[in-house]
Parts: sequence; structure tokens; C-alpha cells
Amino acid sequence: MPRVFVQGSPVGHYPRHAPEAGRGAVRRITETGEEVLHKPCRDVTEFGPDLAALIDDMFRTMYVAEGAGLAANQVGVGLRLFVYDCPDDDGVRHVGHIVNPVLEPAPPGRPLLDDIEGCLSVPGATMSVPRPGRAVVHGQDRTGSPLVVEGTGYFARCLAHETDHTHGVVYLDRLSRRDKRDALRQTAARRDEVLSRRAARATRLS
Repeated sequence: MPRVFVQGSPVGHYPRHAPEAGRGAVRRITETGEEVLHKPCRDVTEFGPDLAALIDDMFRTMYVAEGAGLAANQVGVGLRLFVYDCPDDDGVRHVGHIVNPVLEPAPPGRPLLDDIEGCLSVPGATMSVPRPGRAVVHGQDRTGSPLVVEGTGYFARCLAHETDHTHGVVYLDRLSRRDKRDALRQTAARRDEVLSRRAARATRLS
């Protein structure tokens, strides 16, 4: 069975970091409460070098922050786009980017699965969030070509989480008021440590 899928297709070998990261620059990650994270993003309509450069920067920023996915509004750009490098529950690695993602609705009656989620824009906090166990996302690649990516388990959670970002939804919005307060307390206690670790990794990966 292939152990790595890139843009939804199996590959025989893939480096530790996506090649895009080697071309990119680290950008500041926005944090919950900033306007760009809480409003729907715009469709990408121009496919060219500026979009490619943004994707490169997003990959590098994601790796520095030790994330599994990163949406454009998490680096302050209000466009419908995200990158990912995420395992599924079988240990298969999934790497790629999706422009203008559309998540297929979950079939009615299928139970949601509770599992731990974090977010680079909510540094240091993790909470249990109900999500479907399978996700299918339609979109485009950096050239504008059609793309379909599907995943199960943790990767499905990543696809749903990142698509949420493009709609201006952070995972805190899916929590009860009490759990949201708990998550924000975690962030208040751990934020400085997380940002310090990111800064150190940015130096090592430069």
C-alpha cells in the first residue's frame, strides 16, 4: 500500500518536507480574535506566481509551527486556500494544497467522531471536537486544475478543520461556551512557550 499521497495521488518517495517549503519564507501566524480569521475568505481567481509564492510561504510557515495544516487567513491573507501535511489513522501521509475548497456534506445519520484538535491560531490549546470520520474536498490546484482529495480519520479532521478556516470558522466556534473558555485559558498559559518554540524552529530551518 502506498505510504504517501501527494495532491491525492500515491507517490513512491517523498522528502521529509514538501519542496515548496524550501522556496518559501516564514510568515506570522494570525491568532484568534483577529478579524481575518473570523470572516469568510474570497475565492481565488488568479492563478500564477503570486499564488504559487503564497503556497510556498504557507508550507514553510506550517512546518516551522509544527502544524498538520494551514489556511491562508492564518497568515493574514483572506483567500480560500490551505496546505496540509497530515497522516491518517493508518499512518499514511497526505501532502498537498487545495484552492477554493468545497467540503462534501456528511451523509445524514452517520455518527460524528470526537477527537482532540488543536489550531496554530489558538496556540497551546487542544480540545475534543466532533467531526465526520471521512471527508471529501473538491477544489483546484495552484494552476487552476480541478482537484478532489479525500481522507479518513485524522486526515479527514484536518480537511474539515482547514475548510472551516476558509469560511471564517475556527474550531473554538464548534465548542460549548465552557469548553471555549477552557481552550482560551490553555492558550493564555502556553502561548509564550509555543511562540518561543516556533521562533527557534524558524532559525533551525533557515
